[in-house]
Amino acid sequence: METNTNNSEKYFQAKKQVGKIKDFYRHLTVYCIVIISLAIINLSTSPEYLWFFWPLFWWGIGLVFHGMKVFNYMPFLGANWEEKKINELMENEKNQNQ
Repeated sequence: METNTNNSEKYFQAKKQVGKIKDFYRHLTVYCIVIISLAIINLSTSPEYLWFFWPLFWWGIGLVFHGMKVFNYMPFLGANWEEKKINELMENEKNQNQ
């Protein structure tokens, strides 16, 4: 019974992670489409000032942070950090009680 519950929990955790990855790729796709569209508009209307670099840069920074969070390259932003800290605190309290 315990194994079924554990497997079920792992399945839902994996499904949640796959959803986050899917959302990241959706974000990446929208970013590419919008930036290409803005570049075309910019180059056809006012090629002397390349303003499309601003959204490319700032939105790109947000996209990088989104990717880093989804793929666990920023442990201080993810759920893994929270779980590790909780386990650490519980272990410290357990050691103090002994």
